[in-house]
Amino acid sequence: MTRILCIVIGYAFGLIQTGYLIARCLKTDIRKSGSGNPGTTNALRTLGWVPGLLTFAGDSLKCVAAVMVVRAVFGTQEPGMSILYGMYAGLGAVLGHDFPFYFKFKGGKGVATTAGLIFAVDPWMVPVPLTVFLLISIITRYVSIGSLTVMAILTAQFFLFGQMGWLPADPGCLPEIYAIMVMLALICVWQHRANIKRLAAGKENKITIGRKKKGQE
Repeated sequence: MTRILCIVIGYAFGLIQTGYLIARCLKTDIRKSGSGNPGTTNALRTLGWVPGLLTFAGDSLKCVAAVMVVRAVFGTQEPGMSILYGMYAGLGAVLGHDFPFYFKFKGGKGVATTAGLIFAVDPWMVPVPLTVFLLISIITRYVSIGSLTVMAILTAQFFLFGQMGWLPADPGCLPEIYAIMVMLALICVWQHRANIKRLAAGKENKITIGRKKKGQE
């Protein structure tokens, strides 16, 4: 029951669509701009650097907030389960971000939200994937490649940190933690399925900053 509550709490936080709210403040609807995706990449393309970075920050911090709430409510009672409950909250936040019911379940792709989860769980996991993401995105100008690569690295890091005893979690929780991370990676792949098809066909759009017409991502 506690796990379900953690997912529900996370989902509620995930429903906060930062890109949409920022776009509305700029008197536009991000769902009708660029790709129509309310995530960071489309915000960068259609709104510019500052709104794009604010979108990334907001989508990350809402997951951090969800994890903190869950830990405050449930973690103090079972310290060894704190990270596991945080992972369930993070999963819920990604689901809320990617599949918001009030947008007909059409949201972002969850990369920024997952980044918030990693930061909340263990900040030491952040530098390597962040560096790789920036290098790949800058060199290739394909954010989708950077995002998918980062999710693979993060999944590997969780297994490494868990097996090395670097995660302050009850060893009995590790299988669930690994399973959640794999699930997050699979959700990311699913949300990028159109990008993957375009990459395979050599038609993927490269990142550009500025206002774009609907249909680009």
